[in-house]
This record gives sequence, structure tokens and C-alpha cells, in this order.
Amino acid sequence: MTRLSTVAAALALAACSSGDAAVQAQADEGAQRIECAIGPGAEFGADCLVERGEADGAAVLTVRHPDGGFRRFEQLSGGRGLEALDGADPVEQELTDELLEVSVAGDRYRFPARPQQGDDAGE
Repeated sequence: MTRLSTVAAALALAACSSGDAAVQAQADEGAQRIECAIGPGAEFGADCLVERGEADGAAVLTVRHPDGGFRRFEQLSGGRGLEALDGADPVEQELTDELLEVSVAGDRYRFPARPQQGDDAGE
């Protein structure tokens, strides 16, 4: 019975770690971990990875979900937030302290944000 329990525990640990490894494998090295809540009613957890890139001269953030899905955002100039590049669902944003919370189609993300500096601050 003890041996069976040990094997079951090892399989459970392998299943848990393989899920995380799958997420790591799909994201570029250097991707930043952020909190996300995928799906309506989901709780926030540090489960998503963000890759930074560029497309047509614009800064693009690709957020990798733990289930293998992803969402792409364009980082708007002047600290105006993010715009979804995928789908037609509207993006809702709220900036509090040093955190930008973005929601789109029931998915929510918490991005670290720096307050705007200079003459444009507060506009």
C-alpha cells in the first residue's frame, strides 16, 4: 500500500510540474510573469507570462495563458494603456498606483505600470 501511495504521489507531482513546464516552453526566454484570471469568476494568480515584441513599429505584448491560449495587446503611446489586437471585444482598463488592470472578454490581467512622468502626467 505504501508503494502505491508513493507512485500516486509521484504521478501527481509530475502532472503538476508538467503543466507549468508546458507554459514555460511556449513563452520566450525572459518572459515576465504577471497575475491573471482567465475566464469569468476566476481568481487571480501569477499564472500568465508576457512577451514583449514589436510589429509594424508598435510595441506588442503577448500574454500566454496557462492553458496554452494567448492574447495580444498593443502598448499605446503616451502611457494611454493597452489595446487588444485579437478579436472585437472591448478592453476595459483601470490604473491604480503602479498596477494596470485590464479586462477583455472575461479575462483579466494585472500589468506593472509606472506613473506617467513629465508634462503629460495626469492627462
